[in-house]
Amino acid sequence: MPAQPDYTVNSPDGQIQVAFSLDESGAPTYEVSYKEQTILEPSRLGFVFLSDPPLNMGFVLKDIRCSTFDETWEQPWGEVRYVREHYNEMRLHLQEESYLKREFIVVFRLFDDGLGFRYEFPEQPNLTDFQIIDELTEFNFAADHKAWWIPAYREHRYEYQYQRSPVSLLKKVHTPLTLETAAGLYLAIHEAGLTDYASMVLAGTGKHALECELVPWRADADAVKVKAATPHRTPWRTLQIAETPGELITSYLTLNLNEPNALGDVSWVRPGKYIGIWWAIHLRHYSWSSGPNHGATTENAKRYIDFAAEHGFDGMLVEGWNLGWDGDWYNSKDAFDFTTAYPDFDLEEVARYAREKGVRLIGHHETGGDVLNYERQMAEAFALYESLGVNTVKTGYASVLIDGAEWHHGQRMVEHHQEVVELAAQHKVMLDVHEPVKDTGLRRTYPNLMTREGVRGMEWNAWSQDGGNTPEHTTVIPFTRMLSGPMDYTPGIFDLIYQGRYADNRVRTTLAKQLALMVVLYSPLQMAADMPENYEGHPAFQFVIDVPVDWEETLVLNGEIGEYVTIARKDRHSQDWYIGAITDENGRLLKIEFSFLEPDVKYVAEIYADGPDADWETNPRSYEIRQEFVDRGTTMKLELAPGGGQAIRLRPAAEGDL
Repeated sequence: MPAQPDYTVNSPDGQIQVAFSLDESGAPTYEVSYKEQTILEPSRLGFVFLSDPPLNMGFVLKDIRCSTFDETWEQPWGEVRYVREHYNEMRLHLQEESYLKREFIVVFRLFDDGLGFRYEFPEQPNLTDFQIIDELTEFNFAADHKAWWIPAYREHRYEYQYQRSPVSLLKKVHTPLTLETAAGLYLAIHEAGLTDYASMVLAGTGKHALECELVPWRADADAVKVKAATPHRTPWRTLQIAETPGELITSYLTLNLNEPNALGDVSWVRPGKYIGIWWAIHLRHYSWSSGPNHGATTENAKRYIDFAAEHGFDGMLVEGWNLGWDGDWYNSKDAFDFTTAYPDFDLEEVARYAREKGVRLIGHHETGGDVLNYERQMAEAFALYESLGVNTVKTGYASVLIDGAEWHHGQRMVEHHQEVVELAAQHKVMLDVHEPVKDTGLRRTYPNLMTREGVRGMEWNAWSQDGGNTPEHTTVIPFTRMLSGPMDYTPGIFDLIYQGRYADNRVRTTLAKQLALMVVLYSPLQMAADMPENYEGHPAFQFVIDVPVDWEETLVLNGEIGEYVTIARKDRHSQDWYIGAITDENGRLLKIEFSFLEPDVKYVAEIYADGPDADWETNPRSYEIRQEFVDRGTTMKLELAPGGGQAIRLRPAAEGDL
């Protein structure tokens, strides 16, 4: 069979091009270039099935269709209010020349900030039920780029600090995977619209190519990755392309590759800040389990609710209220009862008290990885919360394996999380998912899917044997983990040096950096994680009170992966802007301009800065608060201490300020 000519599609601005071709054997490949610079060399496509012949060669092109789409849609909440969805699409309908005549479609969508492609299996007589054991999708880079990565198939899921190495040294890694080329381009590989399929990890080849590896159904020798029937379609495989690291953060490619809101009226979905009986448990001041040190008591919950109401917090999280926390719940089967409280916690009374105070009570469903137990109870559990006016639930899946056999990220758990988000929506409940399947933009389709953990977050500073997250960690995750979506990192710790489980436990930042993280690390449900007694009477707490969680616009003013980043966000409900700047273990002088401000308007900059003697290691509590007038012509220098940061509120000056 002679090779067929390339079929190409360009991004709307003409800078990105995909070329698709069939080689002499009829095997499909694709290439990607940016401004005529090769990004991906010919990379293969196709599938291997458990019982059917492979679907990877012997194809002819049955049909090709190209189209253009350009609309702007409004997020009910988010990093920005309006998102432009502008792409050129190429649909290639392939059919085997063999007697089976099986078909599949490869769809490419090119945006100005990257591309997505997926496979579609139409209904057909010779491909009905099928089991995928390998998706052959390849990312064959033109060179051995620098990559920031975390390992796959490990005990702590996505909860690792990022490492950096050439692509050729990668083994099996999670996405998003962020890369930097020698020419100064920034790339990120991920996926979008993950439903009814296994999540994708990337497997190194020892060269500068990566292969798609689907997470299997079971963590043993079972080779099946996906069980499906036609018609069926895969998630999108995504490639972001940017000339600066910050452009990766402000790309909404993943969101744009998801379906529009499927829930209809979502006026009940409301972002907010919350506090909780959480950090004190991690520090062992309280326990999840019952007894004299139990944290989730009626009295304690009311004390936290009073603090939330006094300072304008939207919600208060209670962990450890329900039966199941006694003993070795992490390794126990059927440990948790999701509707029965411990005797010292009156759920109905606490919910009533929260409503009276204008605070939302945030419920908690920790499964311990016993998903079968949760699935038996979750309909009744969500109905109970709805009856009490509890409209937000934090779920948890803290375990190495699910039900003792499944990875957290295979098709089984993708389907489970889909069932949970749909059930939660029926009861008008918002979700904060811990130990999740990674975010792939489904919040566009299901806006109640607010935020996820899926990161080595603040809790590791309380009890990890390595002493906690490095100062560099939070300068990497905005360019890696946060590319997938909102992240419940739980910033806002003021007591930075404390008695943790181990002598080296502490938070390795300055106090000013903790404030800045509330801007830099985006979550529509943002936790001020410290205990109320550590906030009381603290002047810097004003920024925690003021900073919003729902944004009109987001800008990245500067940044280098693993070194520093400065992000500015405009409040959706006022004319105020907020800025967060953070650095790694090195002190740094950054310069920012305010050209994004409204013309002819003077602003008051309320600045929360590292003190002149601040240092994450020796003097993390040193900070200063000052005010300056700025306008769009102002240039400001930000002095960041080692492990430090700076947080700024910009509000239009009132008559009394001038």
